[in-house]
Amino acid sequence: MIEAREFVEAARAEGFTRYTGVPCSFLTPFINYVINDNSLSYVSSANEGDALATAAGAAIGGERSIVMMQNSGLGNAVSPITSLAWVFRIPMIIITTHRGAPGVKDEPQHELMGKITGELLDTMQVPWEIFPSEAVDIEPALARAREYLQKEQRPYGFIMQKGTVKPHELKKNPINDVSTRKVHRRSYSSNRPLDFRNKVLNQIVELTPEDKTILVATTGFTGRELFAIRDRVNQIYMVGSMGCASSLGLGISLARPDLTVVIIDGDGAVLMRMGNLATIGTYGGKNLVHLVLDNEVHDSTGAQATVSANVRFADIAAACGYAVSYDGDNPELVSDLLMKQKANGPRFGHLKIRAGTMENLPRPDVSPNQVLQRLMQHIGTSF
Repeated sequence: MIEAREFVEAARAEGFTRYTGVPCSFLTPFINYVINDNSLSYVSSANEGDALATAAGAAIGGERSIVMMQNSGLGNAVSPITSLAWVFRIPMIIITTHRGAPGVKDEPQHELMGKITGELLDTMQVPWEIFPSEAVDIEPALARAREYLQKEQRPYGFIMQKGTVKPHELKKNPINDVSTRKVHRRSYSSNRPLDFRNKVLNQIVELTPEDKTILVATTGFTGRELFAIRDRVNQIYMVGSMGCASSLGLGISLARPDLTVVIIDGDGAVLMRMGNLATIGTYGGKNLVHLVLDNEVHDSTGAQATVSANVRFADIAAACGYAVSYDGDNPELVSDLLMKQKANGPRFGHLKIRAGTMENLPRPDVSPNQVLQRLMQHIGTSF
C-alpha cells in the first residue's frame, strides 16, 4: 500500500499537474490530495468521457494530464479514447480502478466489467499495467508511461486494485461556488429568415483573430464547413467523439487563460453530453465562449430531428453558472457574444439556424494529427 503523496509527487516531477475524473472509492485518497494542494488542479467531470476530453484539452494547452475513473465508467470514455485521443494522438495517463476484479467480492454490476477491464483497454490499443502498490515501484512505472507517451503520443493506462492507496483526508471544499454569479441573460430576435450555418461560420472567422483565439468545431458538417470557408492554424475540426467539443475546449481554456477559446457546437452534440454545461459553469473562465448552432436536426446523417425544439439551452446554461447566456435567431448574437468580453465567467450563445449545408462540401485534406500539431506549434505548446 502506498501514500497518495508518493505517487502524486512523483507524477508532478514528471510534469503532471492537471487531473480530471469521476470519483471511485479506490481513488478518493488521490483526489483528496490533489484538491488539497493549490498548486495542482482537479476538474470533477459529469462523466468519464468528458473527463478524458478535458484532460486532452489541457494536454493540448501544455499541461500534462491524468484522468481518473472507475472501470464501470470506462465505457463512457470509449468514444473519446478511440476517436479523439487515438486519432489526434494526444498523450495522457488513464488510471482506472478494478471494481469487480476476479476473486474479489463486489457488487453485481461490476462483475462483467471486472472481468474485461484489461481486455477493453487492449482492444482500444491502450497499453496498461497494474498500478504500483509499493513506493519503490512508482518511479519505474511512471518512467515506462513517460517513454510510451513520448514515443506514441497516445494514452497509457494503469489499473488500480482495491486497497492500493492509504486514506487521505479532504481538507477543503473542492467546488467553486458560482451560485451567486450575476448572469447577463438576453434574447435576440428578428423577422428575417434563419441563416445557414456557413454564413454564421464566416461571421465567426472574421471575429476571431488567429493570434488571440482557438476555435473548436464540433464533429459533422460544422468542422467541415469551417475548413471549407477558411482553413486556419488556430482551428480544430473534431472528427469523432461527438459531444466532446465543449469538454475539449474547457481543457484548452483552463491551460491557456491568455487565449479566447471558442467552442462551436451543435444541438445534437450538446444534448449528447449536456452535463458538461454544469462543469463549464463551475470551472470555466472568462476566456471561454460556447456557441450552439441549432438547426434542430442531425444534419450530417440525413437531417433526423433532435429534441432541441423543446429545450431552452440558454436558460440551462444560465442555471449552470455561465456568466453570459444569449439566445435567439439574430446573428447579432454572435458578434455580441464574441466582442463583449467584460463577463466574469464563461459565455454561452444559442443561435437558431437553418438546416442544410454547402454544395460539394469537402472534407479536411489535413489529418487530425496535422491539425493538432500545427495548432500547438502556433500557440507554443508541446507534449
